[in-house]
Amino acid sequence: MLVTTKEMFEKAQKGNYAIPAANFFDFNSARTYVETAEKLNKPLILAFAQAHMEEISLEEAALVGKYLAEKATVPVALHLDHGQDENIIKQAIDLGFSSVMIDASQDPIVKNIKRSKDIAEYAHQHGVVVEAEIGHVGTGNSYEFKETTDTIYTEVEETARFAVETGVDSLAVSIGTAHGEYKGIPKISFERLKEISNVVAIPLVLHGGSSSGDENLSKCAQGGISKINIFTDFIVAGMKSIEKHAPTDLFSLRKYVNEAMAETLTHYYEVFGTK
Repeated sequence: MLVTTKEMFEKAQKGNYAIPAANFFDFNSARTYVETAEKLNKPLILAFAQAHMEEISLEEAALVGKYLAEKATVPVALHLDHGQDENIIKQAIDLGFSSVMIDASQDPIVKNIKRSKDIAEYAHQHGVVVEAEIGHVGTGNSYEFKETTDTIYTEVEETARFAVETGVDSLAVSIGTAHGEYKGIPKISFERLKEISNVVAIPLVLHGGSSSGDENLSKCAQGGISKINIFTDFIVAGMKSIEKHAPTDLFSLRKYVNEAMAETLTHYYEVFGTK
């Protein structure tokens, strides 16, 4: 069933667990995620990133996501991930996405607040929930040393103001993870997570979950994070499966990739303690 993340997050906050947001980029990946969620009887956030519009169009992603979510036997939210263009975000809302993210995290705080508030007002008029980001989750390629990473930690004193003034429904925070594959080892600031959790009531989101360490992610899920984004680990698992099995035809290749991605999602459901 196609839902928003509102009820999902309410249950996650009460149960101290997180829900995986699995980024899809074609029909096979989306179907694999939904089938895995159904098999395990778990909720799923089916995410499509604006950056992946190079793979399939936003219209195609909406058709695929809505079709799979509406026929699913478990709650599935269709989420636009890292929307950086207001026109794209509004188009996603109009196309039937039940959740959208406005990522203005690289803007100054005042501009980030204004852009996030404007999207929240538009989305709420259409019954769609909104995620925003404060701080900035950078890339793993620059994470060899803390001094060189482009990740910017979320400032606690700005978080409460941001949540109140924007009216967004969930908030992505930066506590040490990064997008993509890590060049170094992520140092998660659980102290910063606790400080943020103490000043805001809305659900918190963690980006850059891939390869951040099972113990780290489990601790985040128990410490106030309601949604954890995964993408790179799906791709890496798929490639490793191809290398291991060396398929000689396209159908076998797809089978091995889908199986590897399903195993990865199953693993993270366990790590996050998703109920």
